[in-house]
Amino acid sequence: MIELHAFDDQRAQSDALAKAVGDALHASLAAQTAASTNDARPAMLAVSGGTSPRPFLQTLSTQSFDWARIAVTLVDDRWVPETDSASNSQLVHDTLLQNAAKNAAFWPLVDATQDLNAHVAALNADPRFSAVPDVAILGMGEDGHTASIFADAPEWDYAITTPERFVAVHPGSAPHARVSWSLSALKEVKHLFLLIAGPRKMDVLNAAAAALQKNAISQLANDKGVRLDVYWCAN
Repeated sequence: MIELHAFDDQRAQSDALAKAVGDALHASLAAQTAASTNDARPAMLAVSGGTSPRPFLQTLSTQSFDWARIAVTLVDDRWVPETDSASNSQLVHDTLLQNAAKNAAFWPLVDATQDLNAHVAALNADPRFSAVPDVAILGMGEDGHTASIFADAPEWDYAITTPERFVAVHPGSAPHARVSWSLSALKEVKHLFLLIAGPRKMDVLNAAAAALQKNAISQLANDKGVRLDVYWCAN
């Protein structure tokens, strides 16, 4: 199910999404407190890279959440060193892990000094990721991919069917190998948001929702068990 939240400008979009994400994180933290154990884990927030999320991530960094009880990770990342300009980890450090949010933990998905497949296997065995994120903010390409689940990747069928949390992906039309949460993992996220802008992205989303297509956003939009809150800016 898609719930659309439309805005005329980026500032209003960023502010509204930051509030919605904050409310979702507060709810997750409250639920953990109510079921408190000595080994209570942090609330996990997964964010996306790219150009569009920058203003939102900067806004979110100033919000006065209990960041010490929040672990930030990524929806996906490129298999490059963190110092590379293509690294989503670098983006998160530069935009989100600042201000109030500097007290959050960061759980990266990439260690480019390792073998990709061995690293993905280690992520799938990592107890920190035994649960899916409490809150995830997705982006979407004009081909309908979200996270790094690309329809033209040789891993497409595996990425949309595996029960594993993480997959390695080699997109045909985009640079760099990737690490991504799998489609099944994304479907389990309780608070799932999509941040997009412009009429073209809305056309892609509408077509993806109207009928099942071979792209990741269509797979999510047509799953009756998934609620996707879309924060769309017209400009």
